Amino acid sequence: MARPLYHNGMYHFFYQYNPHDPLFGAGKLSWGHSASGDLVNWAFLGTALDPTSTFDVRGCWSGSTTAMPDGRLAILYTGRDADEVQVQNVAFARNPSDLLLLEWDKPSFNPIIPQPADVTGNNFRDPTTAWLGRDGLWRFAIAAEVDGVGSTVIYRSADFVSWERNALPLHASPGIPCWECPDFFPVAEHGTEGLDTSANGDGVRHVFKLSKAADVGYYVRAGGGRRAGRRPELAPDRPRAPVRGQVVLRRAQETARALGVGRRDGQPLRRRRQGLDRHSGDRRRHGIGMPPNNLTENFGSADCRLGDGMSVQSFPRSLWLDTDGKQLVQWPVEEIETLRRKQVTLLGAVVGSGGLHEIAGIETLQADVEVVFQIPNLKEAEQLDPKWLQDPQKLCAEKGAAVQGGVGPFGLIVMASGDMREQTTIFFRVFKHDDSCKVPMCTDLTRTLSQGSANSCNCKLGGVVCKVHMSCAPTCGHNNQCHCAADRLALVIMTE
Repeated sequence: MARPLYHNGMYHFFYQYNPHDPLFGAGKLSWGHSASGDLVNWAFLGTALDPTSTFDVRGCWSGSTTAMPDGRLAILYTGRDADEVQVQNVAFARNPSDLLLLEWDKPSFNPIIPQPADVTGNNFRDPTTAWLGRDGLWRFAIAAEVDGVGSTVIYRSADFVSWERNALPLHASPGIPCWECPDFFPVAEHGTEGLDTSANGDGVRHVFKLSKAADVGYYVRAGGGRRAGRRPELAPDRPRAPVRGQVVLRRAQETARALGVGRRDGQPLRRRRQGLDRHSGDRRRHGIGMPPNNLTENFGSADCRLGDGMSVQSFPRSLWLDTDGKQLVQWPVEEIETLRRKQVTLLGAVVGSGGLHEIAGIETLQADVEVVFQIPNLKEAEQLDPKWLQDPQKLCAEKGAAVQGGVGPFGLIVMASGDMREQTTIFFRVFKHDDSCKVPMCTDLTRTLSQGSANSCNCKLGGVVCKVHMSCAPTCGHNNQCHCAADRLALVIMTE
């Protein structure tokens, strides 16, 4: 996966692509390239990068794109050289004025960053989009296993060619050998407008995201902030997902200097891939994601080579900071509405405990659903254990669709067979939290597809549709109404 890019009125999406085989591990990876004028209709433009050089002959792995103030466009990417060693390379758009950006040049001076001597396990990959610091230096973050410790390290450069590593890592976790696909980007403290990757200062927060397999964690940090004892710490306002092992975060002042960000008065700025072009008129921050590994776990078998879920990408989302300043909110871009055709409306349906109410008239597997649940009474809502805020996925797993709660579960049953033996449940439950309430959105895939025989293909394609193509930001507001909008869903409303 690489950073989406909006340039000269066109959206560009780059991704790891195997042109020779549907399997990830068969053959050598290239970078696929698709472009769109509206985020809905995409054209495949072939490959942007191919493993044709000594520094990437064993494959062009993940990376990111960067738009520079002088108009140049660059790709930072991980290559596997002839000895299978992971090194970092750069490529430049041959003609930035080309609307389709069809040609990319890989300079002969690659690799720009050979694998450092202290990197272990050959884990050195996934460079982020570069940002420009107040000191005029470019920086990017990259995942590395440094002496056996999973780390995110920072490199800096004045010319985008010669790079030097910061002495200390941005993040290190001894319990994890290597993280995957880190990202570091700014978001506006208020509002939904996207920011340039190099933005910093008042009104700007920064998001640091990293992942390990299906576990994705991110931190949101703002300027000013708190102190831990006498040492200013670069600590998150609150982790939005568990980060396993000991987490070591740099001192805030040192980190602000190392990252090239901070306030002009010298005080430190504390703080799937997203993309935004500084020269564009589209001021949204977009994200495009891949299905979780557990939904494609069987794609390595020959039986699944032609599965419909192969290489699925999510519908593009806009991304911004929630009003509480503690978590990110994502929502399908408004262009999705151009795909709408027939409208089916159900108003005022009353569903009792354990009841089902079918929404008649939906004759497609793709539906954009907007639903409002009005709950008569929230007095029976359970108190939210603070630990669930650190791991909402575990909450959803332990309190599944079949577990009765104080208020809930209620929600949708989708992708259901006629006899209801196969179904995917999208459900909610209400918890009391401080003076308000929290409404987690959960997916129950235990009955998504029947388990086949040992020799059959069980790719859980229904799960791919429901987990990847769905967004919701439920809130509890006036009159006990919980609002949800989801795309590519919905046949039945359920409540218990």
